[in-house]
Amino acid sequence: MITLATAPAEQPTINVELAEYSELFMLIAAFIYTLAFILFTVDTVRSSATIRRVEAELAEEQAAERQGTLVSAGVGGDAPNAPANDQDVPDQAEVDDELVDNDMAYTGAPRPIANVAVALTAVALAAHAFAVVARGLSASRWPMGNMYEFLVSTTVLVAAVYLVALIRRDLRFLGSFVLGLIVTMMIVATIAFPTPIGHVQPALQSPWIAIHVSLASLSIGLFVLTFAMNVLQLIQAKREKAVTAGPASRTERGLAGGSFLRLVPNAFSLENWAYRFNAVAFVFWTLGPMITGAIWAQQSWGRYWGWDTKEIWTFVIWVVYACYLHARATRGWTGSRSAWLSIIGFACIVFNYAVVNVYFPGLHSYAGLPE
Repeated sequence: MITLATAPAEQPTINVELAEYSELFMLIAAFIYTLAFILFTVDTVRSSATIRRVEAELAEEQAAERQGTLVSAGVGGDAPNAPANDQDVPDQAEVDDELVDNDMAYTGAPRPIANVAVALTAVALAAHAFAVVARGLSASRWPMGNMYEFLVSTTVLVAAVYLVALIRRDLRFLGSFVLGLIVTMMIVATIAFPTPIGHVQPALQSPWIAIHVSLASLSIGLFVLTFAMNVLQLIQAKREKAVTAGPASRTERGLAGGSFLRLVPNAFSLENWAYRFNAVAFVFWTLGPMITGAIWAQQSWGRYWGWDTKEIWTFVIWVVYACYLHARATRGWTGSRSAWLSIIGFACIVFNYAVVNVYFPGLHSYAGLPE
């Protein structure tokens, strides 16, 4: 009997032209993201002008209401031309209520610069998504096979999560933080991990990469929002403490961006929403890096769990956020303690991908050039 030798399956041909379009649209997206970041920053800087405008509008409304009361009481006369007195000056609490809703609902305060920044972010996301999809199609694989692709794909999900959240909640105050991180991640991907399009290692040629890595990226997109909220929570709590201390305290005036903080919900609201987003992100992290990662490891290496450095740090991140959720829900860890625990969890994520992925050898060392 003659045995025919089976030829190894050939790798798909790289579509160089589509890969070039991917790089072009990646640059376009980075440029538009940068413009959006600048506009969000300008909106932050102009917060004082926004507050003064709202104060003036409220003062006019109070003057009109007071004038109407005087007229109805029969003392109209020269009242329409009378200057506003101290009763026509709204207090800070009243102005803050007009500027921001602590449930993060949209208020009537106009912020055209921030709105333009949101629109630019949506345009950048469209170009960015096309670039990532084109890179995957050019090599006929899922575009998350190395650190460059992981970073640029994760930034797509960070931007998408932010825009989806904006549909229901007013998170424009997070714009400069989120867009700043997106631009930073794209710069790091381009400078530190420049990887030309190519085929990936055999271990990554599995359908599980689409589920495992995508869920990890989605959870990171939510963790980015909670990290920004927790940082602002700590700063806002300090400002609120200074305000409660009374006029004699000058701490509030010394806080950087003190005016901008009046456009941010109070510390308690920030903490509550960070907790909700963290709970959802924790579910994705459990399903992605933990459960599907274990299943993929069993199929690739014949075991569900090993003591690989990346696996250990993935579990550490899971434990930190599990402790955060448990401590806040059952042990009454609120305020700065819960915020710091959440921030530590995000720091572990950064360490896992920026240090462990790059400098610690192991089965998950896929940061370099693809084979």
